[in-house]
Amino acid sequence: MPATVWTGAISFGLVTIPVRVSSATENRAIAFRQYHLEDMGRIRTRKICELDGETLSQDEIGKGYELTKDQVVPVTDEELDQMPLPTAKAIEIVAFVDRESIDPVRIADSYYLSADGAVAAKPYVLLRRALERNSKAAIAKFAWHNRERLGLLSIRDDALVLHSMKWPDEVRSPDELAPGAVDLDENEIKRAMELMDSMTTDDLSGYRDHYREALEEVIEAKREGEELPKPAAKEDKDTGGVVDLMAALNASVQRAKESRGETNEDATVHEMKPRKKTAAKKAPAKKAAAKKTTGKKAAGRKSRSA
Repeated sequence: MPATVWTGAISFGLVTIPVRVSSATENRAIAFRQYHLEDMGRIRTRKICELDGETLSQDEIGKGYELTKDQVVPVTDEELDQMPLPTAKAIEIVAFVDRESIDPVRIADSYYLSADGAVAAKPYVLLRRALERNSKAAIAKFAWHNRERLGLLSIRDDALVLHSMKWPDEVRSPDELAPGAVDLDENEIKRAMELMDSMTTDDLSGYRDHYREALEEVIEAKREGEELPKPAAKEDKDTGGVVDLMAALNASVQRAKESRGETNEDATVHEMKPRKKTAAKKAPAKKAAAKKTTGKKAAGRKSRSA
């Protein structure tokens, strides 16, 4: 069971739900150490006072807010803990919203909330079922690590999950990054949607961190004194010219369908451009022209025979 990182309570109107908080995710990335190339000595970071040059331990270091370069206001942990915040030891629900209305950019870390004791079980399940039944999520405020945070309370399976969120003024606007007006053909949009449909899945459990696996192979080979794995051959992609967007979409749709094991017939990509109706109308005209030509040739043969 993951370690508890915080204990408190969910404040839901006049209902209080004691909870324990544990991280919902874990970092599986491989970490490196810095070392001296000459003698393989570890490189360590020391906290040194710039006035007396002394190396300090953690209990000798305090916090302070820098008003100016020469003026710092010291603030102790005890003073921060005694701040008059209603969210100091509570996850205070302040509103409810539709789940789909939350901007994913604002969501940061996620935490599981477990009922803390038998008395918390019933209100915990009550809140979870109410959120599930009306497809809502709760907006909450809470204070961790010396700052008040905004959170989103939702459900995952049978558990309540708290997602820490960015405050509105912490999210940058994407307006200056978006491209200007672009002409798109309706067929290109339809083909892009077809590609999305062919790549849609409900199961993400099969995805793995191939970079970490390759890095583990490199580390194991160096530990055993063996030859390093050879890099995989890179696909030769021509990115210098102008991309034929429709051709790229067609090829992508076919590749996605083939990767799903569909038959060649199903994977055939059909041209989505509408057929011109004028082509069907011209067919009788060609036949008429052919009859006229045949008639002229026949008349010519009769005149020569005469």
